[in-house]
Amino acid sequence: MKLTETDFKILNMLSDHGRMSYVDLAKELNLSRVAVRDRIQQMQNEGIIEKFSVVINSEKVGKGVSAFFNVDCDPNALVHVAEKLAENPKVASCYQMTGPSTLHTHVLVEDFQKLEQFINEELYALDGITRVESHILLRRFKSRTGLKL
Repeated sequence: MKLTETDFKILNMLSDHGRMSYVDLAKELNLSRVAVRDRIQQMQNEGIIEKFSVVINSEKVGKGVSAFFNVDCDPNALVHVAEKLAENPKVASCYQMTGPSTLHTHVLVEDFQKLEQFINEELYALDGITRVESHILLRRFKSRTGLKL
């Protein structure tokens, strides 16, 4: 599917306001509600729009500690470690990065005691990890979940 200028406008509006109705999108774009619905449906079918989701402020729901880990793995264990981390509900995101078989992992927990427990009992317990580097988030200046086009 080749994206049109209108498709990019729809994506940007949905990125800013994911709950925007077809009617409101149509008004902004001078299109019919049906035309907007069809374009969004086609972008979903093509995998351009993967899903609609809600962004939750982790601190306001009791997850006051946000930590980022660079987890170096034995190359043969990288996929296994990544899959185990991805299954963990404390792990917000996990990405394979360039470098020596490195996973970049974002963890959200209630407090520093829970962070220590996660590190010692869940992270270090995984076979195949060769090194862990951690960073604690002090203050967020910008957080973006959607892609701005």
